[in-house]
Amino acid sequence: MSDLRLLAMDKDDLDIVSAHMQDSVFKAPDIVWDARRQQFSLAVNRFVWEKSDRRARGHERRRALLVFKRVQAVRSLGVSRGDDAAVHALLAVRFEQKGEGPEGTIELTLAGEAAISLDVECIEAQLADTGGAWETTNRPNHA
Repeated sequence: MSDLRLLAMDKDDLDIVSAHMQDSVFKAPDIVWDARRQQFSLAVNRFVWEKSDRRARGHERRRALLVFKRVQAVRSLGVSRGDDAAVHALLAVRFEQKGEGPEGTIELTLAGEAAISLDVECIEAQLADTGGAWETTNRPNHA
């Protein structure tokens, strides 16, 4: 079984999740914020970096779900919930600790100077591939 399943409980774990989520794409309807359950989830088409080879012509993407728990508030910049057609590209997932405790802000940095910020009690995130892979010839390229 080649499906990716990761759990992040600290900043180092979250850095690994970030590396696997780099260049994932999603649309506004793929965002779900459940304030009552304190859960934020994002369904994406994840570029499979762990199987990517610069020399290869074919690469793959997989449907994946990224879930954050213990989320107290969500803010966004440059993401319109009313624009269902806009495609957003996730560049990085970072954590900024507040004070001495485990609480802080998780920032999902998006292309086009957009971002989603999550105020969290602590880091508790899960990343799981949820569907089969499909081939893409386009490999993300960063200068």
